[in-house]
Amino acid sequence: MKQIIECVPNFSEGRDMTVIKQITDVIESCDGVRLLDVDPGHATNRTVVTFVGTPEEVIEAAFQVVKKASELIDMSKHSGAHPRFGATDVCPLVPVANITMEEVVKFAHKLAQRIGEELEIPIYCYEDAAKIPERRNLAFCRSGEYEGLQQKLADPNMKPDYGPAKFNAKAGVTAVGARDFLVAINYNLNTTSTRRANAIAFDVREKGRPQREGNAVTGKKLTDANGKEVWTPGTLKGTKAIGWFIDEYGIAQVSMNITNITQTPVHIAFDEVCSKAQARGIRVSGSEIVGLVPKKVLIDAGNHYLGKQNRSLGISEEEKVKIAVKSMGLDDLKPFNPQEKVIEYLLESENTEQKLVDMTCTGFANETASESPAPGGGSIAAYMASLGAALGTMVANLSSHKPGWDDRWEEFSQWAEKGQALKDELLHLVDEDTRSFNLIMDAFGLPKKTDEEKAARKAAIQDATKYATRIPYRTMEKAAEVLPLCKAMAEKGNPNSVSDAGVGVLAAVAGVRGAYLNVLINASDLEDKAWAGEIIANAEELMNEAMASEKEIMELVLGVIKR
Repeated sequence: MKQIIECVPNFSEGRDMTVIKQITDVIESCDGVRLLDVDPGHATNRTVVTFVGTPEEVIEAAFQVVKKASELIDMSKHSGAHPRFGATDVCPLVPVANITMEEVVKFAHKLAQRIGEELEIPIYCYEDAAKIPERRNLAFCRSGEYEGLQQKLADPNMKPDYGPAKFNAKAGVTAVGARDFLVAINYNLNTTSTRRANAIAFDVREKGRPQREGNAVTGKKLTDANGKEVWTPGTLKGTKAIGWFIDEYGIAQVSMNITNITQTPVHIAFDEVCSKAQARGIRVSGSEIVGLVPKKVLIDAGNHYLGKQNRSLGISEEEKVKIAVKSMGLDDLKPFNPQEKVIEYLLESENTEQKLVDMTCTGFANETASESPAPGGGSIAAYMASLGAALGTMVANLSSHKPGWDDRWEEFSQWAEKGQALKDELLHLVDEDTRSFNLIMDAFGLPKKTDEEKAARKAAIQDATKYATRIPYRTMEKAAEVLPLCKAMAEKGNPNSVSDAGVGVLAAVAGVRGAYLNVLINASDLEDKAWAGEIIANAEELMNEAMASEKEIMELVLGVIKR
C-alpha cells in the first residue's frame, strides 16, 4: 500500500503574493506531490502551505521549497504578529496513510540534515522528531525569535541539531518536526448560546477550566501557593476547544482542534461532546470537518459505530465511510463529499489511468477477449480468487445478521474483516499482474546499441521477469488464505448459504491453480535457475495443499447440503 505523508511548512511572508506564488510554484513542479492549501495571513505576515504525497517525493519537494524561500525571503526585514525565527519558520511532516510516526521521524531527520548541510541553515528538530526532550516544544526552540538568534546560536546548550551553529541573517533558522495529524472539527448545537457552547468546550478540552470559589462562572479564580491559577482539566487529551456563534447557520458550535488523533480519535471526541452537551440539556445535531482528513479517521469512526450497533465490520470501505458520515452528522449543515474531503481520495483522483477492476464486468470480459496480451491469465486468476473471498465474506456477513445468532456477531465480523482484506489485496493483484507484464515489455524496449546498454537491458528484463513471477506467486498465497474462511463458513456459517461458501472454495482454488501456471511460465525465462527453482517448488507445494483443502471442504459443503 502506498505510504502518504503531509508537509505543512510555514513561511515568513504573508503579504507579497508574488513571492508566495513563486514558493508554491516549486511545490507544484515537483513530481509525486499535490498542493492542497495555501493560507496567507496579512497581520501575521506568514503563509501556511499544505501538500501531500509519498515520503521521498514530499521531502524532496520540502527541500526545494525551503531553498526557494531562503532565496526570496530576507528575515532581517521581516515583521509580523506571529512568533518566527526563519524564512521557512517550521516544516512539520505528518503521517497520513500506511506509515508509522517512527518512519516519519526518520524522514524528518533526513530532510533536516540535508537542509542543514546543503543550504547551511541551522535546524532544530521538534515534536516527535526532537533529539533533545526540551525541544519537543516548538516554543522552546523558537524562544527569542529571530532577533535572539545570534545569542542563542552562541550558546552550546542551544547548538542546532543539524547545520552550522552560525547566524544566517537572511534565512534565519528552520524547525523541522514530525507530528500527528491535526483535525479541525466543529460540533453543531441546538442552541444559540455561546456561553453554553463554551461551557461544553471547557468540559472536554484538555486545558479544561480555571477553578473558582463558589459560583463556577462568576466566582473568584483559585490560585496555588505560588499564585498560579488552578485548573480542572477537561476529559479529552490532545484537544483545544472554544464555543462560538455562527451567523451563517444561526446556531452555536463547539469548535475543536484535535492535535493528537491517536490519543483522541475523532469519533471518541464526538461521543464525548454529545455526552457533555446532553448533560447540559443540549443536543449535538451534527458536525463539520474543516479542511481535509486522512481516510483512517472515517474508517475508524465507521468501525466504532458499527461495533456499537453489534454489526459486522467486514463491509466495504465505502459503506464504512457512509456510516461515519451519518453517525457524526457530517452532512448536517451542507453535503459532505468524501472525494473532496479525504486526502487519499484526492490523490487517487489525480491518477487518470483506468484500472481493470474499475471496469464493468462486461468491459473487463471484453478487454480480456481483445487481441491485446494483457490482461491475461494472471489477472483472471487474481480476479477469480477475489470473487471467492467476496463469497466467503458474504456468508460471514449474512451469518452475523442471522436471527437468533446475535451473540455471535463479533465472531462472524472478524471473519468478514479477513475476507474483505483478502478481497481488496486480490483486486489489487488483478492490475498488478498486468502492470508486471508491461514492465517486461518496457525492459525489452530499452536501447541495445552499446555493450553497456545491452547489459543494462538484459538486467532490466531479468529484474522485471522476477517481479512478474512474484506477483502470481503472491496471488497464490492470498488465494490460498481464502480457503480457511470458506471452510469456517461451511462449518459454522448460515447453513442456507453453504453453497456460496462452496463456490467461494472453487473460485479460490481456480485462482491458485491459474496463478501457478503463470509462475511456471514466467520463471522459465529466468537465468537465475536457483531462484526460479525455489519459487516453483514453493508454488507447487501451495497448489497441492490448496487442492487437498478443496476436496476436504467440498465434502463438508455437500454433507451440509444433503442433510
